[in-house]
Amino acid sequence: MSKLVAFAAIQGGYNVVSEVEGDLRNVLAAYNADTKVAFPNTGYYLPVIYSLTGHKVETLEDLQKPMEFARGLLPPHIKRVNHLPYLGPLLDAGMAAIIAYEIKEGIRAVTDPDFYYPHEDPDLDAGKIWVGPADDIILRKRGIEFVDGTAPGFAAIVGAAPSPEIAKAIVEDYQLKNLYIFCAASHNGTSVIDQLIEAGVTIGWGTRIVPFGPDISSAVFALGFANRVPLIFQNITPGDYKKVLLYNKDRIFAFINALGDVGTHWACAAAGCVNWGFPTLADTDIPEILPTGICTYEHVVANVPHDEICQKSVEVRGLKVHVSEIDIPCAFGPAFEGERVRGKDLYAQCGGGKSPCTELTKMAEMGDIDDGKIEIIGPDITDLKEGDTFPLGVFVQIAGREFQEDFEPIIERQIHHLVNYIQGVMHIGQRDIAWYRISKSAVEKGFTLRDIGVVLHAKFHQDFGKILDKVQVTLYTKKKDVDAMTKGAKADYKKRDERVEKMTDEGEEIYYSCTLCQSFAPNHVCTVSPERTGLCGAYNWMDCKASFEINPTGPNQPVEKGECLDPVLGQWKGVNDFVYKASRGNVTHYNFYSMLVDPMTTCGCCECIAALLPSCNGVMTVSREFFDDTPCGMKFTTLAGVMGGGQSSPGFVGHSKFNITQGKFIKGDGGLLRMVWMPKSLKEEIKERIIRRGKELGVPDLYDKIADETVGTTEEEILPFLEKVGHPALEMDPIIG
Repeated sequence: MSKLVAFAAIQGGYNVVSEVEGDLRNVLAAYNADTKVAFPNTGYYLPVIYSLTGHKVETLEDLQKPMEFARGLLPPHIKRVNHLPYLGPLLDAGMAAIIAYEIKEGIRAVTDPDFYYPHEDPDLDAGKIWVGPADDIILRKRGIEFVDGTAPGFAAIVGAAPSPEIAKAIVEDYQLKNLYIFCAASHNGTSVIDQLIEAGVTIGWGTRIVPFGPDISSAVFALGFANRVPLIFQNITPGDYKKVLLYNKDRIFAFINALGDVGTHWACAAAGCVNWGFPTLADTDIPEILPTGICTYEHVVANVPHDEICQKSVEVRGLKVHVSEIDIPCAFGPAFEGERVRGKDLYAQCGGGKSPCTELTKMAEMGDIDDGKIEIIGPDITDLKEGDTFPLGVFVQIAGREFQEDFEPIIERQIHHLVNYIQGVMHIGQRDIAWYRISKSAVEKGFTLRDIGVVLHAKFHQDFGKILDKVQVTLYTKKKDVDAMTKGAKADYKKRDERVEKMTDEGEEIYYSCTLCQSFAPNHVCTVSPERTGLCGAYNWMDCKASFEINPTGPNQPVEKGECLDPVLGQWKGVNDFVYKASRGNVTHYNFYSMLVDPMTTCGCCECIAALLPSCNGVMTVSREFFDDTPCGMKFTTLAGVMGGGQSSPGFVGHSKFNITQGKFIKGDGGLLRMVWMPKSLKEEIKERIIRRGKELGVPDLYDKIADETVGTTEEEILPFLEKVGHPALEMDPIIG
C-alpha cells in the first residue's frame, strides 16, 4: 500500500477528530448538557454511532462517549522510514473520522436546526437545496427498493465534475442503471448538485438524486442510511458492528466517486467507507489501493475517465445491474419515476382537470389484436404547439392463454409507474383521472405519444410474459373518441370495484401469503384475504392471485385456510400451519381480525399502525405521512420501531389504508366503530369509504365523530370531544376485559 495513502487518511483522521472535539467543547459551553440531539423524524438516534456501538445519543452529553471512542481509534502516525503497509490502521483512522463527522452533524442539528430541509425533495424556489439525513419514513419507503432489486445500490458522489454537462452525463448513467445517487461536499466552490440544477436536472429522493449536504461531513448520511437498513429491516442488534458491516458489504452495493482534488478530509472519509466494503473511484491522480481485502475487489482506483466512471464503479463494486433497453428517444428507468415537469419545463399536457384523460386495460381474444400494434387516432405531440392541452385515451388490449379478466386492473395499474419511467414525462393518477405532463426536453429528443405504446408493449411482455401473449395499444387524442372511451371505461371500473367489494373471507377457501418483506423482517408472514389487504397497501387478494400466476415460486403462495378455529378473531388452522413453517417456527399463530389478541405480525412497510386508546375505550390509527405526536404517545416512526420487524404486538397492528373500511377490520375488537382518532389527512383521503361503512354499521355520521389532530393529540384532549359528539365507542363494552 502506498505510504501516501496511509499518511493522508491517518492525518485526516487526526485533523477531523481534533476539529470536532473543539466543536463539542464549544457547544457544551454554550448549551446545557441535557440539550436534545436528534436527526429529524428518526427513531434510531445517530445511526452510525448507534448501529456500530449500541450507544444512544439523545443529548449533547451523550456525544462525549463516542467522541472519546473516535479518539481511541486513531492509530500511531506514519513513520518516516518504516510504516505498516496494512489496511488496519487506515481503516481505524477512517472509522474515527466517520464517527466524528456524525457527531459534527449532530451538533449542527442543535446549533443550526434549519440548515437542512428535511423533505423528500428540495425547495429550489426557497433556496432549500440540501435535504439532510433520510428520516424513518423515507428509509422505510425507499429501503424496500434495495430488497426487491429495484435499486441495486447507490453511488455516493463527493465534489464536482469539471462541468455541468459532465455531471449530468455521469448521474444519468447511474440513473439508467437504477442506482441512487447520494451527493455531498463541494470542489472549488461548487458541487455536483449545483451543476445538476444548472443543467436543469430534477433532484430529490423522487429521482434518486439525493442532495445530502454541502460539506464532506454530510456524506455520513449515506452511511447512516446504509446502517439503518439492517437495524430496521433485518433486526440486527445495535452494537453488533460485525453483522452491520458485513450486511452492508454483502447486501448494500455502494461505492464512492470522488470528483476533484482529494485532500486529507476526503481521504479519511474514503478510508472509513472501506470498513463497509465501499470502494472509492477518483477522477484525479491519487495513490491507489488495488489489492483485494475488505472490498470485493479494489479499494481505491484513480484517474478514471468521466465517460467510464459509471461502468468502472459498477465493475469494481461487483454490482450486477439489469438494464432493459426500450427503443424510445428518452432515457428510461425507475430512477426517473419521481421526476417533476414544472411550468417552465412544460411543453404540453393532458388530464389533471384540464382535459379528459382515461386509461383502460381490457382482455381480448387472441385473434382480435396484433401484438406490438400501436395506433394513434388523432393528433400527436408533433402536431401541438408549446403550452397546448389535449385529450388522451390510452386503451391497452391484452390477449393470452393464461390471462384472466381479474388481471386487467393489475396490469392497468402498472401504466402509472411505466410512463413515469420515461425521462421528461410525468404521470399522476389512474383510470379516468390520469394526468400527463410532457417536458420540452422530451419533445426536443423526439418523444411522441407512440413511445408510450412502445414502453407499455415492451414492459408488459417483460414483466408479465407468463400470463400474456399479445399487447396492442391504441391512443385516442380526439375529444369525441376519448369521451366515448371514458363512458365505457367507467362501466368497467364499476364492475371491477363491485367484484372486489363483494368478495368475502368466508367465500374463498384459498388465501395468499406475502413474504416479500422477509428479507428484512425474517419472522413476518403477511396473509392476504379478500377482506384483509396486505398491510403495505400494495397487494390485495386479486393482486396476490395474479402474482402467483405470474411467478408460481414467488413470495405470494396460495394458503388453504382450513378449519376455522375462531370466526370472530379470524383464525384458521391451515393459515397457522403455513405461518409456522414460513416463519421457521418463530410464529405459531395469529388472528386476522384483532389487534388486541395475537394480532398479525407487522414488518416495516405498513401504511398505517393502529394502537389501543384505553381511556377512550377505542383505538386510533396513524399513517406514515403523519409526522407529529399521536394520542397513544408515540409518533409513527416510534411505533414502527417498537412493533415492526415481524413481531406480533398485542395492542398494536400494522394495516393498509384500504383495510380500515373493509368489513372485517378489527372485527374481533368491535370493528370500525372503535376508531376514535386518525390524522386529518388520512381521514379526508378515505372520507367517502368511512361514510359508506358508517351507514352500513348504523352510524351515518361516524366520519364527523372521529377526532383528529385539530381536536387534540392526547387521550385527555380528545375524550371531551368524543363525549360531546356521542362517539359509539364510549357505549361499547370495555375494550380491555
